[in-house]
Parts: sequence; C-alpha cells; structure tokens
Amino acid sequence: MTAVQPRAMGTRLTRLDGPAKVTGSASYAYEYPVDAPLYLHAVQATVAKGRVTAMDTAAAEALEGVEAVLTAFDAPTLADTSDGDLTILQDDQVHYRGQIIGGVVADSAETARHAAGLVVVTYEEADHDTEIRVDHPGLYAPEQVNPSFPTDTSEGDADAAMRDAPVVVDQTYTTPQETNNPMEPHATIATWDPDGPMLTLYDSTQGVHVVRKQIATMFGLELEQVRVVAKNVGGGFGSKGAPHSHNTLVVMAAQRTGGRPVKFALTRQQMFHVVGYRTPTIQHIRLGAQPDGTIVALTHDVVEQTATVKEFAEQTAVSSRMLYAGEHRRTSHRLAKLDVPVPFWMRAPGECPGTYALEVAMDELAVACDVDPVELRIRNDPEVDPETGHPWSDRRLVECLRTGAERFGWESRDPTPRSRVDGEWLVGTGVASAVYPAMIQPGNSARIECIAPGRYAVQIGAADIGTGTWTALTQVAADILGVEVDAVDLQIGDTDLPVASVEGGSSGISSWGRAIYAAAQRFREDHGDDPDVGAATTADAPDNEEAENHAMYSFGAHFVEARVNRYTGEIRLSRMLGVFSVGRVVNPMTLRSQLIGGMTMGLSMALHEESVRDHRFGHVVTQDLATYHFASHADIPEIDAIWLDSVDPYSNPMGSRGGGEIGIVGSAAAVVNAIHHATGIRVRDLPVQCDALLGGL
Repeated sequence: MTAVQPRAMGTRLTRLDGPAKVTGSASYAYEYPVDAPLYLHAVQATVAKGRVTAMDTAAAEALEGVEAVLTAFDAPTLADTSDGDLTILQDDQVHYRGQIIGGVVADSAETARHAAGLVVVTYEEADHDTEIRVDHPGLYAPEQVNPSFPTDTSEGDADAAMRDAPVVVDQTYTTPQETNNPMEPHATIATWDPDGPMLTLYDSTQGVHVVRKQIATMFGLELEQVRVVAKNVGGGFGSKGAPHSHNTLVVMAAQRTGGRPVKFALTRQQMFHVVGYRTPTIQHIRLGAQPDGTIVALTHDVVEQTATVKEFAEQTAVSSRMLYAGEHRRTSHRLAKLDVPVPFWMRAPGECPGTYALEVAMDELAVACDVDPVELRIRNDPEVDPETGHPWSDRRLVECLRTGAERFGWESRDPTPRSRVDGEWLVGTGVASAVYPAMIQPGNSARIECIAPGRYAVQIGAADIGTGTWTALTQVAADILGVEVDAVDLQIGDTDLPVASVEGGSSGISSWGRAIYAAAQRFREDHGDDPDVGAATTADAPDNEEAENHAMYSFGAHFVEARVNRYTGEIRLSRMLGVFSVGRVVNPMTLRSQLIGGMTMGLSMALHEESVRDHRFGHVVTQDLATYHFASHADIPEIDAIWLDSVDPYSNPMGSRGGGEIGIVGSAAAVVNAIHHATGIRVRDLPVQCDALLGGL
C-alpha cells in the first residue's frame, strides 16, 4: 500500500458545502422540490403490549383533504418481514408503546396530523415489561454483540487472580437510556412511479445504498427499481444508519396514493419511539491490582436491554478487552427482551458507555492505590493488544496522556478531594482515556471520469451527515489524483453513484478513500497521466490485509475541571481538554469540530441526558427538547481539542483514522472523576445531578 502524498490533506479548507447551507439553498430530505406532494402522519399505539381489535377511521376519512388512511388491517403486504424493526401493519400485535399502527395521508401536514388524531383505536391490552434490572429472569447471552464481536471473553483465571489481588475495586455503574436528537428529524419523501424508477426516496440517511437494499428487499423490488437520494443530512449520530419503521410507512403510503409524492417528517416526540436509542446499561466492574496500581485481573459484566421484535446487542464491554494490560480478564454481555422499541446505534455505541464505567473504575483504583490517575494509566499501557497479541498500528495513548497533563497543568494538582475551594465552589480535576477502533467497511466502489482537461468527477454513493465529508473527501480525492481541490467535482449521496458503505463507526473517509485510491490507480493504468475527456474508470476498494496483522485503534485522553457549589450541588465545568491520536488529519477544521462535538456530547451524557421511561405505561415521558435535557451554550466551558502529528502506515493509503466518535468516548468519565475530586463524593450512576451530591456536601 503506497501512501498518498498530502498536499490538500492537512490544510484548513473551509467547508465546500458551507455557502449552500448558510444561504438555505442546500436541500434536506423534506425540502426536495416535488410536484403536488401529499403529507403523512403516523398513528401510534397508546399501549405497551397487546393487540389492536379495531380501528375506526370514519371521522378521519370524512375530513376534507384526507386522501388515504392506512391501518393494521388493510395495509399493503410486505414481501419480507424478517426485520422486526421495519415490519409494521402486518398484523394486529402491539409490541411497544409508540409503535406505528397506521397512518393518514392528506393534502397538508396539518390535516394529516389532525386526521390521525381522529382515528379511534380499540385494544386488548396485555401485561408489559419495560424495566431492565440485573436480576431480570429473562436475561440471556446473545450470539454476538454489535457488530460481530464475541459476546463473552475469558483469558486466564480472573476470579482466582481477583481473590489474590492486594487491591480490589468492585463496583456497579449505570447509564440511562439516551436518545439521538439530530437537528434534522428523520424525514423522507417517497414517490411510487411504475413509469420511472419504481420507488424514489429522498431520505435523511447515513447510507443511501443501505436504505436501497433494505427497502427493496422488504417491498419485493429489484435494486435498480429503487433510487435513494441524500445530498445533505442534518445530523444522525447513528440513528440514521439504517431505515426504521417510518420508512416502511411512507413507502406504503406512496403505494396507496398512486404516483403522487408523499412527505413524512417525524415530530420530535415521535423520534423517541421509532428511530432507536442508546440502551440503558448496568455494568459490574472488578479491578484487581498490585499496590502500585498494576492491574492483574479485570472483569466487566454488562446487563442491557433489547426489544421483543428485534435483537440489538450493544458491545459495551469490548474496550475492556484491550485498553489496559492485565493477564487475567473476563467480559460478558447479557440482554433482556423487553416491550420497548429497538435500541440502535448512538455515537460510539458500546465504547461510549463501556469506557465510562471502566474509566471511573480506573479512577477509583488510582485512589485505592494512592497513585496519580494519569500515572496509573501509563503503568498499565500494554505493549501489544492484550486480546489478540497483535502489535499496535499506532498506539500513542501514553503520549496523549502526558501531552494533555502538561497542557492542562496537571502537575499542580493536589490529589486530596475537596482540597481546592474558590468561594462557595469546590474545584476538582479529572482524567480519562479514550479509544475507538479504526474501522474499514467493505463493499465500496468509486468512479473517476475526466470531464475537462485536468478536471475530474469523483463519484461514490457516500453520505455527509454534517461531519464534513463533502470537503474532506474532496481533499483526499485531490491528493490521490495529484490535482488541486478545485479540479475535483465530488458527487455523493445518491444510489445512482457507485456503492458505498454507511457513514458509521468513524469509517467513512477511510473506507471511501480506499475506493477512490483504487479507482485512481486503475484510471492511470487505463488512461495514463494525460487522459482524454470522457475517459472513466470504476474500481472496488481492496480489503486491508494489514488489519489481520495489526491492532488498529485511535486513542485519546480527556482532562476536565469541574466546579461544584458546596451549598446547592450545582455543577459547572470550567475547562475541558482532549488530546487525540487519529493518524493523519485530513482537515483540521472539520476534525476539531467533530472532536469538540463529541466531548460536548459526553459532557451532556454526564450531567443531563436521560430518556425517562414511565414503566406503568411503557413510554418515555421526556420526549421533547424541553424535558430531555442536553448541553446548551451556557453549559459549555473553555473547551479545546488537539491531536498528535502522526501517520498510521497500516490503516489506509491516507494514513488516517476516523475522528467522529472518539471525542465522546471517556469524556463523561473525566467529568465524573473531576466531580469526585472536587467533592469527595463518588457518583456511579448517570446523569450526575444535584440530588446525588447534596447529601455529601
């Protein structure tokens, strides 16, 4: 693998899509111009379990402007019902509250919503179970955890080593359900047209080809009969990484309405029901160590929830398998099938909640051993991947920790809790490590065409969900082709373009860049260095053979200063610093935005976010942005993200690794560790709020 020589990569190129977005000319899913659109609103179940016995649609159908009403008794039959998240209106069963059981199509969004409220639904209600607990009688071990990790792992004899360890931390940590809330809600325009592509979708998605494949399968269509377009996406955080039941409903509505486009945008409340969420977790961690903090044994056992209609198993304990040294270790995952919507990807699924628990436990171990928390992590840095024995492709966690400690002023830290007071504020500092795998997704292709002398169209069905793909991938393509950025016409976001993997797992630029690199190599072989206008080549990205020989991860270290009011328990963060090792940086501007965004999301996870479920009725009650709190401008402290100057020689031809998710990994733990240092109060359950501190202050 010959490395690409950077010219455009590494420069602070302003977003190429910025002018269109700030002027409003960039079309998002709901905004594409279509002729005579109709509007769809969903009818949702108001019980958590049971069956629908009747749906009286007379009042809705009588409303002026209503074109069609879909119910569980008369909807189109799906060709494939194997995906329980997508399968709706095929029977009378209710599996969770908020499940889509019908829909109304009308000539305006207001009429459709009003008419949906007029549908009278009768149920035969059954007892439901929506509460995860560590002693749930239905706990079981899934075959694997997302995406394909083994459910349980064991090396050595962790229990015996734990019994012999001089120092043991044995604690349980919990994280709540959290819900993706991208700025742009999930939205789709669907047109069913037998005279063109059978189905056209303008969809807010992280992967147009993923949507195409799943929708085609479900409706019995060939791939070429479905076109999916997503030129601009207003955030996703994982929730738009696959279609959900709202996609099914809008396609059904388009079938029913005979060729007219149907628009469907979920309300903010509906997004708390049907587009996935981060599962709550109960994590039991034990760390056994020598008095100097050297870990000899580690166990990490996770309990989390899934849905009865479809399994999703979050890989919460995977980071504990490799982040630190230790001869004896065991990890496990157990699920309970509950009467709830299906959990799904949310920024750094698995690594985010799992590293929260591990890094708070590491802070507790540092206290128990009377070892500085930074030094403790350095002492347990493994020379090779503890799980596979492979050498690291580019592990620089120790450098991240030391660089961050120097920049943050860690050496002046008094380790004694409550040792620093500023008026009525207790001030403390905390640290946590971060890790995220350097993923490469298979199945990517790219096409390169010479469209004018020295100018090239680069085509790949990738997605930009606000992360900067339009800009960064243009920089990558320019360097691969050896031209200036303005000589590249990047085309993405359409299934008419070569197939591309989903924008997920921080894998986008790495995976798509490999495809463009392969296409450029083939293009030169086919057409030379001075190609004719119209010359074109398509090529598939090769597999990365080095992934079999090296452990490929990005690393980082978070430093936080927290202030806690000694009388009210109010928590304010005054400083955050993240230091990361992510290989070669493609665009410093977009990378910094992603890292700071992730750190802010971790702050929000630590102090604010919780989807509160009322188990009496089975639904989330905090289903709007007034009651589902997350960090706002007033909560954000002095925050900075920096990175080490490095190139990963094994990851891809660009030498880069993903940076979209590592910013959230570990940041919540650093906040919680800083709160403990400020107050002496150890809180293990998120989010940390005033009531958890007042008793100890």
